[in-house]
Amino acid sequence: MLNFTAYTVDQIKDAFGILSGQRYEFIIEIEVEEDDELYTENGIYIRALYLVDEEKTRLLKYELFEKATDRYIELELEDDELQAVENFCKEHAQDGAVN
Repeated sequence: MLNFTAYTVDQIKDAFGILSGQRYEFIIEIEVEEDDELYTENGIYIRALYLVDEEKTRLLKYELFEKATDRYIELELEDDELQAVENFCKEHAQDGAVN
């Protein structure tokens, strides 16, 4: 189980105006149990790209990184963890909205 401890969210600007909807970049710090395969002593964070469009919202992409070194971690989240990340992004996307 993931425990979300901190996050930042920024709206990604579409300089050319060719993409539909709004895209947000999340940096989400998480805690995991020591016996979890995602666990590292240096901590871990998720970089996620999330789409908010008139007709749909969805997680476009995510990557896992070691917090202290910014080293990419080549693992995938389980389905329930992925759903938790998507729900988190959905709840907090407007925090990064630019007026």
